[in-house]
Amino acid sequence: MKHGVVPVQIRGLWPNQSGCALFIGNEDKVFIINVDPWMGKTISDFIHQRVPERPLTHHLMLSIFKGFGITVERIVITELKNQTFYARLILQQENELGRKLVELDARPSDCLALAVALKAPMYVTRELFDEMEDMSEHLQRINDQEELE
Repeated sequence: MKHGVVPVQIRGLWPNQSGCALFIGNEDKVFIINVDPWMGKTISDFIHQRVPERPLTHHLMLSIFKGFGITVERIVITELKNQTFYARLILQQENELGRKLVELDARPSDCLALAVALKAPMYVTRELFDEMEDMSEHLQRINDQEELE
């Protein structure tokens, strides 16, 4: 699935009425994926390398990955259907028996949290990237306002 994808990053994270707006994109374009408040906090904690006192779900997943020698090869946000984003989590396990790739259906917010935690590559399909409205100016206004405060 690497063909027809655009590399992206989390360019911003901003609380809103429904939870948190994740600004996803690159230098060309930024679009928004809204996530619930808990996922917004989880992703923010990974971005700022804050570790909770006790492991939460994503930290548990990371421990399991480490224990079994699994890495996040990449994540791909694939499509938007009925106002819901879809994503694929591509995991790799390499051991004495060889290399195995597994591609799983997953929520984009979970994929993004794991990718941030492990510094794994993030992608969006070219088709989805092209159809999304560019929110770069909106993100710039937020950043400018934050600098004034």
